[in-house]
Formats: sequence, C-alpha cells, structure tokens
Amino acid sequence: MTQYMDTRLLPAFSQLIDGCLVQGEGAPLAVVNPANGETVTACRAASLGQLEQAIASSKRAFGSWRHSDHEQRRILLDTIADTLVAHEEELARLITLEQGKPLALAHFEVQGAVAWTRYTAGLELPVSVLEQSPQRRVELQHKPLGVVASITPWNWPLLICVWHIMPAVRAGNTVLCKPSSQTPLATLRLFELLNRVAPAGLFNIVTGAGGELGRALCEHKDIAKLVFTGSTGTGQDIMARSGATLKRLTLELGGNDAGLVLPDADPATIAQALFQSAFINMGQTCAALKRLYVPDALYDELCERLWEQAKAQVVGDGMAEGVTFGPVQNEHQLQYVQELIAEASAEGATLLEGGQALPGQGCFMAPTLVRDIAPHSRLVVEEQFGPVLPIVRYQSLEQALAWANEGEFGLGGSVWGKDPEQARQVADRLECGTVWINGHAEVLPHVPFGGSKMSGIGCEFGLDGLLEYTQRQVVNIRGRG
Repeated sequence: MTQYMDTRLLPAFSQLIDGCLVQGEGAPLAVVNPANGETVTACRAASLGQLEQAIASSKRAFGSWRHSDHEQRRILLDTIADTLVAHEEELARLITLEQGKPLALAHFEVQGAVAWTRYTAGLELPVSVLEQSPQRRVELQHKPLGVVASITPWNWPLLICVWHIMPAVRAGNTVLCKPSSQTPLATLRLFELLNRVAPAGLFNIVTGAGGELGRALCEHKDIAKLVFTGSTGTGQDIMARSGATLKRLTLELGGNDAGLVLPDADPATIAQALFQSAFINMGQTCAALKRLYVPDALYDELCERLWEQAKAQVVGDGMAEGVTFGPVQNEHQLQYVQELIAEASAEGATLLEGGQALPGQGCFMAPTLVRDIAPHSRLVVEEQFGPVLPIVRYQSLEQALAWANEGEFGLGGSVWGKDPEQARQVADRLECGTVWINGHAEVLPHVPFGGSKMSGIGCEFGLDGLLEYTQRQVVNIRGRG
C-alpha cells in the first residue's frame, strides 16, 4: 500500500530532548485521522520533568549558538531547507493523515516551509550607526534573547512551526516546540530530521495535552520568549501567565476577516479568487476571508457564481486522488461550525451547500455559502473557522464599512473592485493588520504580518519579524579611556 495509507508503516514518534529521541513519560495522546475517525497512532506526552530537561538542554545550547556567525546560521537553514525538500513526500503524507487537507495542499505546506526557511537564511541582522562624530560612535545592534518556546496550532502544523522556529534560530536563539496534541506527527518527524543536521539541543520538542506543558512554558524563568498561533482566549491566558517573567511575546490570534465587494466589481472575474480565499484549508486559516459584504446590485449574481465554485469541489479523504476538499480537522470544530449554521438558518438565512454526497465517516462538510443573513448573526460576528462563508447584502458603502470594522478582531481584510484608487481609499478605512486589494490571505516571507485589536501582538515575517527574536543593544563608543 502507499506509504502512510497503511498506518503500520508509520515510524515511531518520540520527543526530542538534548539531541536524543526519547519516549514521553506521560499519558498516551491519540492522533485521529479526521477523514475516517480512526486512531492513527498514540504518542506519549512528555512529563514536566522531561520539559525541564528540554529547557535545560536549550539553555546549554544557547551558550554556544548565540556566538555563531551569519554564515553558520545561513548554512544551517539552507541545509534544513534541503532536508525538507528531500522528505517532502513523507512530511506531506503525515500532514494529510493527521490534519485532513488534500495531499496537494499538504505538499504546498511543505513547499511553503522550504521557501520561508530559505528566505530566512538570507536575512541579516542590521547594525545601525546612530552617531559618528569626533566625540563618539553610537551603534544599534540586535542580540539573541535565549530560549524561544513555540506553541503551534493544528491547522497548518508544519508551516506555522517553521514560521516560529527558523527566525528564532537565525537570530541566534535556541528553540523548544510544543505542537498541537491533535497534529503532532509531522512536527515530531521534522524535529527528528532537524536533529540530523543541527547541534544537539538547538532544537527540542515535547508533546502534551490539556495545557499543563503550555502553562509551565509561560511561567518558566528560563524561557525568554514565547511565540503562539491560536485562539484569542488562549493568547490572553499566555499573556497573563507570562507577566511575572516579562517574557517577550509574539501572539498571532483569532481573525474574522471581512471582504468588501465594491459596486464596480465584476462577479465573473472575482468569484474564484473569493472562493479560494474563504475556503483555503477548508476555511481553517486565521487569515481566511470569513465574511463577505456585497452590494445589492451584485448580490444575486455573485452568490450564484460562488455556489458554482462550491459545487465543483470534490469532497473526500485528502489521500484520495482528485479530492480538492478534505474534512474539518476535528469533531469539536465541526460541531461548532454546524451550530452556527443551524442558528443562522433558524433566523431565516438561506444555505447554498456544495451538494456532494459526503462520506459516511469522518468530519466531512461540503463547502457552504449562507446568503440572506443578518449582519449581526453569530455566523457573521464570530470566527467560525470552517468551511462556511456568510454573504451579507449591503445598501451603502458606509454601512458596509461600519459592519466590517465592528467586532474585536483585526487580523486581515480585503477590498474587491475595478477602480484601484477607490479600492485604496476604502482599504485605508479598514481596521486590520493587513489589507489586500483584489485578493485575500496571501502571506509572503518578506512581508510583515500581524494583527490589530484582539488579533494579536507583534508580527511575523520579513526583517521586522526577525527582529522580534532579538534584544536591542546600544553600543556607545567614546575616545580612548
């Protein structure tokens, strides 16, 4: 059978602590395939004692890695990128097995990890000269922080891990990762591969569930920085628990991104891009388009064209050939999305489903459009994080802008129309960290990305993202002493 279609072919999965693969000492963590509900394997959680060992290992490794030069770090990250390329098929299959996305999208995730690693390898930490005078020379330098802890989510398990750890290492830090207990396999395998090319202790990884390890990381004095991608509620808890040690934090939290279609837009031109922006990874993406505002004159046509896109999807097991739309990652998330849809339907909204015959097992849901929905329905104002898009009709642009800017989130937003100047003026009025025009959810290695309001603090990507892993140090040089 194809590798990882038969779970008996799975390798053993272990914690990586101080360069050694070790079995966890805690309870088993069942990893479930969302396409069929079957347990793929069980990884044992790390104990608090093993977490202490991993932190101590990272701290020791920092003592030497902090003095590595640009060339050493560049070579290591390029070697890691080569390793990812060599193991792309294996890693992609693990992602699909535990997360559910179609295999082609899992390959895209691994390829994205390669691209981000190579880009980060080429970044350099700047030294700025703030003053050069007969009296003094003043430089601004950037020093590594120490041990960086990474807590990753289940939607893009490998790619988001790479987003966290590669700039940390490039800046001279060491890293300790705790992946989601629902999708740990690809990340555990990644760290096993990293251990083959990196100094012992540079990369450590532990698994756990229930929040015990995460809370310990937040409160530990030897963790200098914590980077987290996930829900706003968890981010708030992390921030509160990290206060005693004044940890540096980068928090990429929830989003309820609005898309605003202008009256001059062409539904035939934008329908496919709108659909892909909303339903990428089955809608399980922080920066996906999650609510769409459409003018009355274009409403019916655009709904129809989006429905045609939904009906064209092939829903099924991500491992199966030809599948374009996989399952929701877990039963809890599926039930939440279905609850919001049922409530909207009871309020009078109309559901436009993909219409496919869904598999009998697994967390499957056809891509669903919800039209004629009230602007303050829960499906509109809450982050549904699943394969559904509410489409809200508007009468005036001012009304649409007010609705788009309501709520606690401010991650991303988009404007769709033919007139670039009008689109830019509207985009300037959206309250979010990133605004796209005639696109959505495009993130790039060289472009800083972060949220406003309750969507997080700090940023990722580009030089700005790299500097989040450093401490500024001013060097003030006077004449001879």
